Amino acid sequence: MPKTDHQHEHHHGNDRDDHGDHHEHGHDAHEGHSVEAFRSRFWLSLALTIPVVVWSPHIEMLLGYRAPVFPGSAWIPAVLGTAVFFYGGLVFLRGAWSELRNRLPGMMTLISLAISVAFLFSIVVDAGLIDAVALWWELATLVTIMLLGHWIEMRSIDQASGALSELAKLLPDTATRIVDGSEERVPTSELSEGDLVLVRPGESVPVDGVIRSGTSTLDEAAVTGESRPVERGEGDAVVAGTVNGDGSLRVEVSASGDDTKLSGIMRLVADAQSSRSRVQHLADRAARLLTVVALAAATVTLVTWLLIGADIDFAVVRTVTVLVIACPHALGLAVPLVVAISTTLGARNGLLVRDRRGLEAARDIDVVVFDKTGTLTLGAHRVVGISVADGVDEDDAIRLAAAVEADSEHPIARGIVASAHERELEVPSAEGFKALPGRGVQADVDGETAYVGGPSLLESLGVEPSDALREAADDAGSRGRAVVYLVRGDGVEAVIEVADKVREESREAVEALHARNVRVAMLTGDAQSVADAVADELGIDMVMAEVQPEDKAARIEALQEDGSVVAMVGDGVNDAPALARADVGIAIGAGTDVAVEAGHVVLVRSDPRDVVRIIDLSRATYRKMLQNLWWAAGYNVVAIPLAAGVLAPWGVVLSPAVGAVLMSASTIIVALNAQLLRRAMPG
Repeated sequence: MPKTDHQHEHHHGNDRDDHGDHHEHGHDAHEGHSVEAFRSRFWLSLALTIPVVVWSPHIEMLLGYRAPVFPGSAWIPAVLGTAVFFYGGLVFLRGAWSELRNRLPGMMTLISLAISVAFLFSIVVDAGLIDAVALWWELATLVTIMLLGHWIEMRSIDQASGALSELAKLLPDTATRIVDGSEERVPTSELSEGDLVLVRPGESVPVDGVIRSGTSTLDEAAVTGESRPVERGEGDAVVAGTVNGDGSLRVEVSASGDDTKLSGIMRLVADAQSSRSRVQHLADRAARLLTVVALAAATVTLVTWLLIGADIDFAVVRTVTVLVIACPHALGLAVPLVVAISTTLGARNGLLVRDRRGLEAARDIDVVVFDKTGTLTLGAHRVVGISVADGVDEDDAIRLAAAVEADSEHPIARGIVASAHERELEVPSAEGFKALPGRGVQADVDGETAYVGGPSLLESLGVEPSDALREAADDAGSRGRAVVYLVRGDGVEAVIEVADKVREESREAVEALHARNVRVAMLTGDAQSVADAVADELGIDMVMAEVQPEDKAARIEALQEDGSVVAMVGDGVNDAPALARADVGIAIGAGTDVAVEAGHVVLVRSDPRDVVRIIDLSRATYRKMLQNLWWAAGYNVVAIPLAAGVLAPWGVVLSPAVGAVLMSASTIIVALNAQLLRRAMPG
């Protein structure tokens, strides 16, 4: 099926690109491993670690208990610790090999060095070659906590090609081809240029093409961003992935498969995702520095003690203590813990973080670009203005218009009816409903005939609006609003302005962003007059209207050229490339699945004000990350010299076990500090 082919093609293409980029930069510590792999390794390692800790003599001494004794119980730490090393630690050993192969040692190298030294040291101790305490429980807990940290990390950044699969779903698997007057159902992949296909009411258009017969309204919002269904007839072009309305269309194929406009959008999404800059994590940089420091300190420790005549046992124990205490227990959790907590806080406040890189970048946002339809606006028609004749009440006019339009399926009619209900108006029943093709509708309400329609309705009825109503209609038209007239008796009673209604929260969102020195732009496929009207109402700084889907990502890129950090907020398929291209892609949760898949953050409530909450959460998260990283790496400034034995002449010597305790204490401090992030966004 075509969509499956598309999906697989782009998915594997992205995989190749991602891995290629990581090889080039040498920091793909998780290459070849999935979230599930880290999760399963963590749980099994945890199960093996618990007995290691329980039967550890050092833990027994610290906590003052005695573990059950039975034949072979003394070997539990060594046997299960070895299992944890080879099973849970294998991913870190492989990652270290990859880092060393690329000459960029980092977190994986330091973790692998610490667990390998602890493993070999413990074997030597148990063999009686060195008089010291084995480090089995330190080894096992280190591996398990590192697995937990990397599982949390991978889960937060895991990003499949969901956007591409959702895009592919818009294309139907099969189509009805007309050959010599007869119909046949064929796979979409078999269609070729010049074929004639039948598109029935409610079906998705399977190809790009030209209508050869039939008229209908097409919902093109998913592909073009046009908020209103568009009338299409003979000779008009149609686009694959749009949804046919009430009419039946015969379309001549001009492009199918990879050549369609929708497939072009899919390629843009794939390109934007793969070309997006990859943020080098602060923890990786800190770990790289700490690796160099730890290795240098360990080497200096060993050489120094041997040179001044210390026993080999003492020198080796000092060296091992340095490596163990420098291992990034806390560093491995410093960032993932904050990410996990901030992700949870965001979810409780209607912000679903799909990709942490977007959340990290949000603190530096300079420009927020909003899609108009469905984001700043409801994406549905509503009465946005009304002018009435003398002696006519506005609510009465809307109530009457809604009664006349109640049986109509036209989008404007549904908008008038919905507005009446939202105003909690009691809509009277109507009789004798009749559609007037090309003019409007009529119905009898309270024994009197009323009409609702456009200018052609007035011509057919031979009535003229007052100068004030005509002026109101002209003004509304200049702002891109649809205008309908309410006629009763021999006069025009009201001019009703219908448009895609601006969300009540949008103005507050724009003001809050301005208060944070963030510029606000609007990007839409709608007409310039419609976009300008919305921008004027909300105080938006920049307007980019009549922008085609394939140009949206380019507009985002242009804003980024001066170094600006750009966020894109959208809800439609046509927004997906721009969402992926932006530094921060923010998808409206009530929008299409593909926009949600392409965004870094999803707004569950479809509330533009949540964009401000994202920025605030990002800034608080970044501050907490820095604090944790400073502590996780900074405590080594004191701990490493102590572990090396600088105070040994005064009788102060840290054993490897005490070093492991200090390392664990650092982890606890980092964890508690991460919890303080909850103050930034209660709930």
